[in-house]
Amino acid sequence: MEMNFETMLQQLTEFIQKEAKTETVVGDEFKLGEFVCVPVIRLGVGFGSGGGIGTSTKTGKGEGGGAGAGMGIDPIGFLVTKGDQISFVSTHQNKGLAAVFEKVPELIEKMMAGKAKDKK
Repeated sequence: MEMNFETMLQQLTEFIQKEAKTETVVGDEFKLGEFVCVPVIRLGVGFGSGGGIGTSTKTGKGEGGGAGAGMGIDPIGFLVTKGDQISFVSTHQNKGLAAVFEKVPELIEKMMAGKAKDKK
């Protein structure tokens, strides 16, 4: 099976574009009693490739290439709504992205209060 480097890279890129999208990071909402929950994940993507052309003393000329890609998915929590209340329930300690998402409800409230104040 022979495949050139550009073809491999193109196929890997298409795969990542298909899989690493907004819907992957912020999942589909679901209901849990009175609550509406939206899962939020952290998505990591990595690429690697290599190739070579050379002469082998045993078999003559040789060439080779390879490429790979990987994705890591880590659930960080859930955006949870009940009525007009929004909160973030973390699956981790309050670090990194989880800490940012915990501030989202407070920021939304401040924005809404600012808009209401501007309308008066």
